Amino acid sequence: METFKRLAGFYSPFKSYFFWSLIALIGVTAMTVLYPMILQYTIDDVVRAGNYHLIPYVVLVLIVVMAFKSFAAYIHQYLGDLFGITAVHRLRNALYKKLQYLPFRYYDNAKTGDLMSRLTADVEGFRFFLSFGCAQFVNFIMLVGLSMAVMFYYSVPLTLVTLCALPFLAIVVSNFDKRVHPGFRGIRKSLARLNTKVQENVSGMHTVKALSQEDQEVTRFDVNNEDYRQKHLDISRIWGNYFPLMEFIGNVSAVFLLAFGGYLTIQGSMQPGELVAFFSLVWFIMGPIMHLGFIINMFSQSKASGERLLEILDEDERLDEGESAGGVSRLTGEVLFHNVQLRYGSKDNSALKDISFEATKGKTIGLVGATGSGKSSIVQLITRFYERTGGLILIDGKPIEEYPIEELRKHVGVVLQETFLFSSTIRDNIAYGRPDATLEEIQIAAKRADAHEFISELPQGYETVLGERGLGLSGGQKQRIAIARAILMDPSILILDDATSAVDMKTEMKIQSAFREVMKGRTTFIIAHRISSVKQADEILVLEDGEIIERGTHEELLSIQNGNYRRIYDIQNQDQKYVLQQA
Repeated sequence: METFKRLAGFYSPFKSYFFWSLIALIGVTAMTVLYPMILQYTIDDVVRAGNYHLIPYVVLVLIVVMAFKSFAAYIHQYLGDLFGITAVHRLRNALYKKLQYLPFRYYDNAKTGDLMSRLTADVEGFRFFLSFGCAQFVNFIMLVGLSMAVMFYYSVPLTLVTLCALPFLAIVVSNFDKRVHPGFRGIRKSLARLNTKVQENVSGMHTVKALSQEDQEVTRFDVNNEDYRQKHLDISRIWGNYFPLMEFIGNVSAVFLLAFGGYLTIQGSMQPGELVAFFSLVWFIMGPIMHLGFIINMFSQSKASGERLLEILDEDERLDEGESAGGVSRLTGEVLFHNVQLRYGSKDNSALKDISFEATKGKTIGLVGATGSGKSSIVQLITRFYERTGGLILIDGKPIEEYPIEELRKHVGVVLQETFLFSSTIRDNIAYGRPDATLEEIQIAAKRADAHEFISELPQGYETVLGERGLGLSGGQKQRIAIARAILMDPSILILDDATSAVDMKTEMKIQSAFREVMKGRTTFIIAHRISSVKQADEILVLEDGEIIERGTHEELLSIQNGNYRRIYDIQNQDQKYVLQQA
């Protein structure tokens, strides 16, 4: 029950719903047990005694009992559902909120399909037990308890014989639980892998079709689907092995009870009506015990789901923030790195090694180097997407850890290399960082990013709804919208992570011209593969294997013979000349 105890905070505030649902369930159970007693009275005290004038009263009592049971069942079902649905609503919100605040390192290994499975199938599995399974377990206890009490009233010897069969059923049920829980956890994991495969395939459909990998994708999906099928079949085999055994024990016990009860009736120790009522009550015990496998089934599924949900809730959410953290009205934008090191996870190789530089207010820093040299790692430390493993980072003379993360990121505008747009209007996408921005402010930002013209040509202009991940726009158009989004935030620090990689040189020149105006008074970091994007920077850092191997202005770096920067510049110049000659 440890899993349910740890999740109690989500359903305990609504325990009043569960309490009144149980009160109604007690009424349902009481009326259920009352049926055999009315049947016994009808047989022994009405029919056998010849009191036929009491039959209308018996019928009236039965109608009242059935009406009360139906009403109580409705109250129980409604409040039970209300309890489960309300609790899970709160749980789902907590999970989604948790995912929003988990650090980047969590998403390095997380799979989208798996997370979707946890927020849908696992949450629903947990809800089903709260709404139905938990009440069924309580109903099992009450029904068995009340039935046993009435059975002792009718015949102590026959009840003791009944109890002899229960340990055998209990052993079978216990073994069933030990085997079924791991099976259901396997099903949950297999479903997560299946969802992940579907999500990745749909997201990468352009790549699949471009490389004609449709058949291979079908084959790969079939492997995951077959694993999911096998996991279900394993559970079915467990059910097939245990449920018939439980039913056999129940039926054999019923036969012996009927024989012994018949003997007691012949001997005069029991009335015929009492035997009929007793035999009905036996099934109110045997039935729930055999049904206990179904309850354990739900419990195991819910427990497996709860464990997977706790894996998310237990993740370390926040990065450390200093005690002096407070609201920040405006950053100057001065950034200082002193012997900064970075290592991702438990990898031995450092992504950054003793990086030191200073970026004063309004200064532009260019970052150049091969893929994997550490360019993006530097700017990811400024936004605290990742945490440094050594050295010191100061912003406006204060350690970066002393700033509230949310406040820090409000003053840092980022245009990532991989542009992401939401399935919403262009206006909402540009205003994502500033939802209260006016249309005029949005249009000014779009003009600075050279996006206003193509947006205005769309049928609905800024109200045009984009497809998933910006489907319907070119790579350059998506990137310009992302740039406008960063400009609108009016940040003190601007980070352009290869922001013009998806645009042609003509558009790049337009954007850079607009950027010169936007960058005034802001500290700017430009990551680029094209020398043309960084040659106007106040200082250019050339990185290799996580280290700064060259630094200086464009002219200073070009003067270094056999330098890396000079080599890159020469290669790009040759490529550009070749393209112009071919044109």
